[in-house]
Amino acid sequence: MPPADNTRYLLEATQRRSDDARRRAEAAITSAARHKDRAATVAGIAKTAGVSRSWLYTQTDLVDAIDTLRQRDTACHTNRASAESLRTRLEAADKRNKQLRHQIAQLTEQLEVAYGEIRALRNAQPH
Repeated sequence: MPPADNTRYLLEATQRRSDDARRRAEAAITSAARHKDRAATVAGIAKTAGVSRSWLYTQTDLVDAIDTLRQRDTACHTNRASAESLRTRLEAADKRNKQLRHQIAQLTEQLEVAYGEIRALRNAQPH
């Protein structure tokens, strides 16, 4: 009796595992898109989905989706960092402006005193 040909069943099981892995990866990507505080990386998605990174890299559409999320996250973080940077620079400029106004006030007062002394000296000299 020839051995049974189980190839069909093995192929079906492989397809089911692949479909299941794809569904888990898609769900992980969707979750990462909803939770903007989580970084979307291939490693992170693979870990969340319970799939290997090497398998995930073979799914070019999923990798493209992850890249799109990462670019969006990078843009958000860049904008936030830029806003914080601008706020810090504005506060520093405001502080420097106050220092300069104080210095100008002191110099103006010294100049007024000096003009007063010059005027007093000129008036004290005989013509």
